[in-house]
Amino acid sequence: MRAVIAEDSVLLRIGLVKVLEIAGFEVVAEAADAEGLLTAVEQHEPDLVLSDVRMPPGFTDEGVRASLLIRQRWPGMAILLLSQYVEERYAADLLSGNISGVGYLLKQRVADVAEFVEALRRVAAGGTALDPQVVSQLLVRRHSDPLDRLTAREREVLELMAQGRSNAGIAERLVVSESAVGKHINSILAKLDLPRADADHRRVLAVLRFLGVS
Repeated sequence: MRAVIAEDSVLLRIGLVKVLEIAGFEVVAEAADAEGLLTAVEQHEPDLVLSDVRMPPGFTDEGVRASLLIRQRWPGMAILLLSQYVEERYAADLLSGNISGVGYLLKQRVADVAEFVEALRRVAAGGTALDPQVVSQLLVRRHSDPLDRLTAREREVLELMAQGRSNAGIAERLVVSESAVGKHINSILAKLDLPRADADHRRVLAVLRFLGVS
């Protein structure tokens, strides 16, 4: 199978090339940044893309954004991302769509060549390879999400708040009293562990939390 590697560290890139060749892959191109990765994929249309998460010029999420673009254009292309640390948001971005042929591993896994090669082959075959630490942190984050503490009615109230409705508007929509709406909102603000502030500010913070912005 044909592969493209994107990694700005020359030494690590050389090592990855050797490992992939040992595993039976043909490395058709190497890149040191996201732009080079996209160019290489455009030119070679490989079976597998192996990319660092953070690359020049910003060393933030260039590898992830390039990978998402690649998946949009070539949905069947396998992608395995490597990261120095567990970065939940980037893992979530990659896993938000079709997870067939997707992997996200910490770079330390490369040291165990047999395990890494198994992950490469699994992803290339259309499977999934997620680092245990990534899975663990995503599960912890999900289970500890304050939004999970809300009742079904409180979620309804918060959704209507996010739509910009006033307490009176929410009461009318849910056919309850404004007093009941006020109690639900107070409960929501308490369960979301929002910092002490004036009521209007906390209301905005609650909406931002519901929208996943805060």
